[in-house]
Amino acid sequence: MSQHIGAPCKPTVAKRQEVKAGDVIGDSDAFVSAKIHSPVDGVVKDIANRSHPVLGRELAVIIDVSEDNTAKLPKPESFESFNLQDYSQEQILEAITTAGIVGMGGAGFPTNVKVAPNEKMPKHTMIVNACECEPYITCDYRVMLEWTKQFIAGVKLIQKASGCKTVHIGIENNKPKAIAAIKEVLSSTSDSESIDVVTLKTKYPQGGERQLINAVMGKVVPTGVIPPMIGLLVCNVATAAATAEAVVLGQALTHRALTVSGKGIKNPGNFYCPIGTSVSDLIDHCGGLTDDAVKVVLGGPMMGFSIADMETPTTKTSGSILVLTKKEIGKANYLARQTNCIKCGRCVGVCPENLIPCDIASSVRARDLDRANRFNMSACMECGCCSYVCPANIEITGLIKTGKILNARNNRK
Repeated sequence: MSQHIGAPCKPTVAKRQEVKAGDVIGDSDAFVSAKIHSPVDGVVKDIANRSHPVLGRELAVIIDVSEDNTAKLPKPESFESFNLQDYSQEQILEAITTAGIVGMGGAGFPTNVKVAPNEKMPKHTMIVNACECEPYITCDYRVMLEWTKQFIAGVKLIQKASGCKTVHIGIENNKPKAIAAIKEVLSSTSDSESIDVVTLKTKYPQGGERQLINAVMGKVVPTGVIPPMIGLLVCNVATAAATAEAVVLGQALTHRALTVSGKGIKNPGNFYCPIGTSVSDLIDHCGGLTDDAVKVVLGGPMMGFSIADMETPTTKTSGSILVLTKKEIGKANYLARQTNCIKCGRCVGVCPENLIPCDIASSVRARDLDRANRFNMSACMECGCCSYVCPANIEITGLIKTGKILNARNNRK
């Protein structure tokens, strides 16, 4: 019942209640929230706490799938004759809200709130994050390559709903086939004059919101400022594809493209997956784990979360399940113990936000949150670069995440 930034949903169903695919099973009256829908036909087995990759435990609706449930399949062919003029701004916004769409490439900010026009902060430029810069993850790449017209339809719909005059699709240069496919569709369809493709250097974390804006437009977003404050809207590939499904097909956000990868998986691949599917079911579908698998990560290798409970469900923001072997992690890292920080400054050198991660981490470890906040802890994007380069094997990013959680608890108090 918590799959995005903002207020968690409350169950709208009861135990033993029959549900159909697309039925609302969770909702909230809060402004920043998004509906949750059943991805399957079935019966509500229980409403209880279940493992959550970020929150630890969270309320969930558990559904027993009916034997006659029909699997939902993607329908990219439905967008061959897409015409933007068939949909008004109001229709698009209503469909996004009804479908429960959230940002599917980051923290999951509700899309209806993000896209809706705001007289106080008018948006003039939209940037589509098509970088997918974390290693292993390729689900957005496959969407751009295989559902190109659906993706472009979603981009046009979000542009119209937000009132943006210009759209830049930022994509890294290691995806030449996707770049060619997108350019071909744009050149052969109407209402594409204001959309261009910006080819970017392949590097991590190119897909970070602030880094992407700087790379595409040469603008620096100041600390404490969000893109809408300077007239910008950033959305990602999966969100655009889901928007097209919602507006054109009237389908709620119940499935998403998801990568299952890593050398610890016997048969890796990309799948159109019902949201809420357990990690164990997806791994079994891929043939199971290899004998040398040692770590399961929900997300990418840099920003993902290691999980211990294989029954952890996927959510709207789950783009990847990664299973790593001891060799992939590296024997030295696998067996490494933390030592004292030597103030070498490597974490400072690689931080894309120009922070001093070691000082933030040491402040959190000392439970001095005031000091951590003075070092702009909230500006950390949790990219993991500092932890990756630390010669003392300190989990710097993990400490900063802990500090943010402690901050949130204090704010609630």
